[in-house]
Amino acid sequence: MIKLVRTNSENSDFIDLVKQLDAYLKITDGDEHDFYNQFNSIDKLNHTVVAYRENQPVGCGAFKEFDKTSVEVKRMFTSSEAREKGIASLILKELEDWAAELNYSSCVLETGIRQVEAVQFYKKNLYNIIPNYGQYIGVENSLCFEKFLKNEKRQ
Repeated sequence: MIKLVRTNSENSDFIDLVKQLDAYLKITDGDEHDFYNQFNSIDKLNHTVVAYRENQPVGCGAFKEFDKTSVEVKRMFTSSEAREKGIASLILKELEDWAAELNYSSCVLETGIRQVEAVQFYKKNLYNIIPNYGQYIGVENSLCFEKFLKNEKRQ
């Protein structure tokens, strides 16, 4: 059974999982890791989710406000031994539900084109590719996604 806990970035299990994520990304991002890493601070994330299986932390995710109607999903990670069990989808759904409860209408996110599993994961979870936003404009190895919550339509 998977237990999901809403918390913040001061949670020690969240911090430990993010360290594992960063170690993984350092390898897959290669020379571009420092560029991406500058946008991934967890100092003040007030909306994080940690997934536990048998009381062990196995996955995490977070969001922060992107603009008045959208949140940006950040720091999604599932430990290698817990992958392909639906845990990441549970975490993402919990983040989406939380954002909707706070009256946000959409989620945006960025992932790298080298993160093949992540790209497939977001597509499977009904995220659509959008033009790169913010600091990712013009970055060839970035893919940005968006998903509308509560069946909202873009105004």
